Amino acid sequence: MAQESCFTQLLRAILFGVLKSDYEGQICSVARALEIVGERWTLLIIRDAFLGLRRFEEFQASLGIARNVLTQRLNNLVEQGIFKRVRYSERPERYEYRLTRKGRDLNIALSALRQWGDQHADKKPPRVLRRKCDKKSVIAALVPAGSKDILGAADVELVERGAA
Repeated sequence: MAQESCFTQLLRAILFGVLKSDYEGQICSVARALEIVGERWTLLIIRDAFLGLRRFEEFQASLGIARNVLTQRLNNLVEQGIFKRVRYSERPERYEYRLTRKGRDLNIALSALRQWGDQHADKKPPRVLRRKCDKKSVIAALVPAGSKDILGAADVELVERGAA
């Protein structure tokens, strides 16, 4: 049996509503990545982590997500190595969730998704991504490997539109 292209696999998933997670005979990093971070709440939790939220109560207040769903998503993000749990209180025992290197690497994908949403789904985007050092807006873009002008997560900030 011939291997399906990534596009064909995703089209099949959309049409039939199910994306297989065993990937036998499939070569598609997009499908594999979606199995880890493709669920709506998961991406919003990661977005909020980039905005500086770290504690369960902060994520819950920001998203209005059910506590059991948030617990499940946070546990999965820790299991996948995207967040690490760090205790900040012993009595009562409390943890915060910090992005790992693997998690910070999602900044590019999240920025590209935000950029697409700004262009196609939001009439007035609420935030702008900019370089910290000179406040110039930045975009997610394809650049040649080895380029010296690549910005990392530490070089940019997401601020309210119109912020100084």
